[in-house]
Amino acid sequence: MLRISQNEIPEGLFKVMRQVQDYIRSSGIDPLLIELLDTRVSQMNGCAYCLDMHSKEAIHKGETLQRLISLSVWRETDYYTAKERVVLDFAERLTNLQEEKESDDLHDDLKKYFSNAEIANLSLAIAQINSWNRLVKSFGTIAGTYGVK
Repeated sequence: MLRISQNEIPEGLFKVMRQVQDYIRSSGIDPLLIELLDTRVSQMNGCAYCLDMHSKEAIHKGETLQRLISLSVWRETDYYTAKERVVLDFAERLTNLQEEKESDDLHDDLKKYFSNAEIANLSLAIAQINSWNRLVKSFGTIAGTYGVK
């Protein structure tokens, strides 16, 4: 059920969110990796619209259906690289902050693949999709209508 329509959203809200999104896209992080983490976080948050969007974007960028279907159980498969696994673990921990108590080992693993600046950008990407999920769920945006551009 749509609770807040597009024309009722404050004018600057989406502009600011898109600026952050543009920054993330230009940060140099692999766009398909961003789609994987966006899809996983959207699964965790139960955001149907964002899950629809990011799974379609991931497929458009070359992701396989098998890996998308298995994303919620990524630990039980061998479909994901070590780099993807550490990012998915990081995304899950930052989404469930109570689990982020002690993450030095995780940050050590992240540093095998990413610089501190890239880890900061990944943190922002995770925060951003969590923000999108919360906005979309609050507004009542209807899932299934997203089309890849």
